[in-house]
Amino acid sequence: MLKLYNTLTRSLQPFEPRDPSGVRLYACGPTVYDHPHIGNMRVNVWVDILRRTLEWAGYPVRLVMNITDVDDKTIAGAQRTGQSLAEYTEKFAQGFFQDLETLRIKPATLYPRATDHIEEMADLVERLVERGHAYEQDGSIYFRVSSFPEYGRLSRLDPSQLRSTGRVEGDEYEKEDIRDFALWKAAKEGEPAWDTKVGRGRPGWHLECSTMSMKYLGTDFDIHLGGVDLMFPHHENEIAQSTAATGEPVARFWMHCAHLIVDGIKMSKSLGNQYTLKELLNDGYSPAALRFMFSSVHYRKQLNFTFDALSQAQASVDRLAELVLRLEQEIPSLQKGKASGAVAADASPDSGEVAMAPFSEVLSTIAARFRGALLDDLNTSGSLGHLFTLVREAHTALDQGRMSREEAVEALDWIREVDGIWAVLPQVEEQIERRIEVDDKELLAMGPPISEDLLEMIEARIRARAARDFAEADTIRDQLQSQGIELEDTPQGVRWRVRTAS
Repeated sequence: MLKLYNTLTRSLQPFEPRDPSGVRLYACGPTVYDHPHIGNMRVNVWVDILRRTLEWAGYPVRLVMNITDVDDKTIAGAQRTGQSLAEYTEKFAQGFFQDLETLRIKPATLYPRATDHIEEMADLVERLVERGHAYEQDGSIYFRVSSFPEYGRLSRLDPSQLRSTGRVEGDEYEKEDIRDFALWKAAKEGEPAWDTKVGRGRPGWHLECSTMSMKYLGTDFDIHLGGVDLMFPHHENEIAQSTAATGEPVARFWMHCAHLIVDGIKMSKSLGNQYTLKELLNDGYSPAALRFMFSSVHYRKQLNFTFDALSQAQASVDRLAELVLRLEQEIPSLQKGKASGAVAADASPDSGEVAMAPFSEVLSTIAARFRGALLDDLNTSGSLGHLFTLVREAHTALDQGRMSREEAVEALDWIREVDGIWAVLPQVEEQIERRIEVDDKELLAMGPPISEDLLEMIEARIRARAARDFAEADTIRDQLQSQGIELEDTPQGVRWRVRTAS
């Protein structure tokens, strides 16, 4: 059974969806005032891994992720550039979607935008005022924290000790209590504003998520996701305003992803250590390596980003891909029927090793341990450890002739199945083939997309080898290697891969 850590209860709890028809997830999405950095993308990969794990476990998933396209930051950016709010935010929204696609993050079911839900937000504010949880002051409307005794339960903070924080400055408007937060901000000169039943103005940041989560998932959905930095005040305020309005909890599970730090220190623009996905890709690192690194550490632990760690992630992805390639190449020549003999040294059940057994049993044991780790609060580091135990054991079995064709097919199928969660192996559509006729024979070259010039060099090397001009073939191989292209000659043809920066 899947168990997840619930921040609300500070405990590991068995998870079953409230509705058997599927899991309802809400994830706090981007505020589109700038390009997302790798800390943002770590959270998005985590959301994707959880969503894929739920689907792998057999649950249909409805995932809603908001796009915050109106708040203090987006307005300031639009004013600074002389653009309309919509023009300014759209380019960053599209950049965000491109980053998701690059990292193979599955699209959410819905990406609702704050500016498309102004009337629903006004309805929620009106309801809170009617119930005595909100009040108007100089055209703005505030949530009365003292009216909600459970305030602080999520973040474990004492409401009497709270001070103004977040995106609402304490001195910006007059409030009854400095702890109170803005639901609706009165219109200001030069800022976008909407005419609504609660007056002319714009929504507060916290109001947006409450409105959109309730509209698309209901008042008591399964899981609310976000970075740990959103726990207070954003998620605390969401709970207060949503529950005060409906009498229902927002979500049964609240889950938070820890920070990404860089070389052991906090990431920030001022320190020059805040990287975007595009910057790292331009430096030659692969999306697969980044995705692997983001998911290699348990989501509740800080991830220390270093370029050494990124290179190690690429090496791990390469090891997995190399086993897949080897299995594909050797399956046709392996004997049918269960291979005799055994693999692996005996060790304790929790060591990552598997007891001496036929390879089919080795795979079964590893698959069970992999599943157990992943369903234990999404223990990605533990499950990856079991996956790479399989990599080692599979190479050993192949080296020793102790794997049958059926076992190899079973191993290959299982690796591809679990890569439906990790999404780091090359996909069929990402491979290109070059068929080259030499002396009435058709030779195959295959690998990830590369430039036409490099393809022509690979073709020239194949022709040189066919003509037994090995000196020329070696020269071309060296030239390709200097440009980051590594070749492997196989019985089926030439395979190439693109070496990433190190």
